[in-house]
Amino acid sequence: MYSKEYSMRIFETNPDGRLGLVALLDYLQDIASEHAVQLGFGRDDLMKDNRMWVLSRLYAEIIEWPIWPAVLTIQTWHRGTEKLFSFRDYRVSGADGRPLAAATTSWLTIDQTTRRIQRPDENLLRGSSGGFDNALPRSAAKLEPVAESAILSPLFRVRFSDLDVNLHTNNVHYLQWALDSYDPEFLMGHHPRSVEINFLAESRCGEEIVIRTAPAGEEGAFGHAILRPADAAELCRLRIVWDRK
Repeated sequence: MYSKEYSMRIFETNPDGRLGLVALLDYLQDIASEHAVQLGFGRDDLMKDNRMWVLSRLYAEIIEWPIWPAVLTIQTWHRGTEKLFSFRDYRVSGADGRPLAAATTSWLTIDQTTRRIQRPDENLLRGSSGGFDNALPRSAAKLEPVAESAILSPLFRVRFSDLDVNLHTNNVHYLQWALDSYDPEFLMGHHPRSVEINFLAESRCGEEIVIRTAPAGEEGAFGHAILRPADAAELCRLRIVWDRK
């Protein structure tokens, strides 16, 4: 178990002063990186064998959105492996210990040159359960495709500012693109209750992108497919469930 405090900063909030969904996932990415380094399978450790981490799936539930200037405590633990996947879970609490959010993620290691998936090494096989929150699924689900008759966003391009240290689009930027496709009035009147993401393929600077959006089952749920029209590749699927404020 690894724990870290995060003090909300004003530029991480939405216009209503509550923590933004992208900022929350940035926190999860940050603490995952730190803990992996501590356990001996961080980015630099994998690069020695020409490997890298890629986030494959994410599922997060938000119980209560903290308001600036809140201080959050995030706990994370590596939950071991199954076949090619490595699992990491999270618990987010307020300063008084009340639960705010929980998340589960599935990761893969790939060869940096060939982009082929690699089997987990011995360090990863020694993961522990770490007190998994039984309210969440044991692993993030495979999302259904978004209907081809869905609404399409205008085309836009991957920008340099979208890239991460591996020179492909940072995983949270796919979420930001989906959020930016909503009408501002909708965003001002709703907040996310849960988010699911499947990462399917890489995108790089300058590539054209389009987002397909459609209702996804229950009331307040929308599915998104992020596509690269040049080769018809589906890069990412998202499902966001919204509550009225």
